[in-house]
Amino acid sequence: MTVVLQDLGFVCALGITHDEIVANAKRGDTSGMFRVKPEVADVRVPFGSVNIETTQKIRCYDLLLAALKQIEDPILKLKSDYPLNRLGIIIGASNTGIHEAQKHLNIALETGTLPQEFSLSEIELYSPTAFLREKTGFAGPAYTVSTACSSSAKVFQDAKDLIEQDICDAVLVGGVDARCDFALNGFNALSALSYKHTNPMSRNRDGINLGEAAALFIMVRGEEGIKLLGVGESSDAYHLTSPDPTGSGAIASMNSALTNAGLASDAIDFINMHGTGTVANDAMESLAINSVFGDNVLCASTKPLTGHTLGAAGAVSVALSWLMIKHQFVIPHIFDGEYATDCAKIKLATTQNKKNINNVLCNAFAFGGSNASVIIGR
Repeated sequence: MTVVLQDLGFVCALGITHDEIVANAKRGDTSGMFRVKPEVADVRVPFGSVNIETTQKIRCYDLLLAALKQIEDPILKLKSDYPLNRLGIIIGASNTGIHEAQKHLNIALETGTLPQEFSLSEIELYSPTAFLREKTGFAGPAYTVSTACSSSAKVFQDAKDLIEQDICDAVLVGGVDARCDFALNGFNALSALSYKHTNPMSRNRDGINLGEAAALFIMVRGEEGIKLLGVGESSDAYHLTSPDPTGSGAIASMNSALTNAGLASDAIDFINMHGTGTVANDAMESLAINSVFGDNVLCASTKPLTGHTLGAAGAVSVALSWLMIKHQFVIPHIFDGEYATDCAKIKLATTQNKKNINNVLCNAFAFGGSNASVIIGR
């Protein structure tokens, strides 16, 4: 059975409309990376902020509403075409409302009492899915996948399974994560947070920038449109926080996605890398890509444009790739141009590249060796 990603609601540091995101992505615009001051060293670090107001009690709800607004009409049509219990929701997330909960917990530590406005929903992983269920009225299967940075890459296979097994006629699928100082501090404690603009694949790279985003697709059966061609996953469990330097898990994930899609490696036109800008990830991922694809496929990390959106990273990668295929453009890889000697040779995209983009592979690699690769295409 073929499924298509029919519609997309998407907000990130590149913009809050498709037109804005496409225009900024084409030219590699990093102006959406603002500096914020977390509770770490006395510096401001780059962060991929979304330009929307905070109106909800949990920031990730604001992001979801902004994305949902873009696909209101298709949502209404689904509700008129299908029974509500045949419409599902699967979201990838990792932080949910931890940022808000931390503020309340800090008050409790100072006063001995939790403030009245504290709610367990702030830290429940299901909360963004429950929020979408309430807003859409969808009554089919609804759950959150949380496997750190691979969360919202893994949701696509789950959504496809629901449709293939005739449990759902359509699934709202994607990911969300909002700003969270707890996560900023955590990456800083791991010496993985860059105080400068992230610089993936450079010999000067020194860590990640974080960001926030929401990306929501409507997945349905169909032959017309941008298809979900294949998903591959692996769990190498090499280390709690470090990737296997041999790239074995990433290689397995990408090969599995190609097999699932029924494609040879030369059918891929673009690889949207995980590309965090950390020393370990970039060396590992470049080795894995070179092992599977050689150095002929255009590659880029989009995290210098959006920040690393953690649980939303997989869906953000797929969303940007969906826009690339729909509008036929190449997102350039933004770095200082000093290619790292510890990275295997791969072909980084530039603003000068002109190429038909039909099939894109998106990588998302998480702590603990949880790896996922998603292929979408015409």
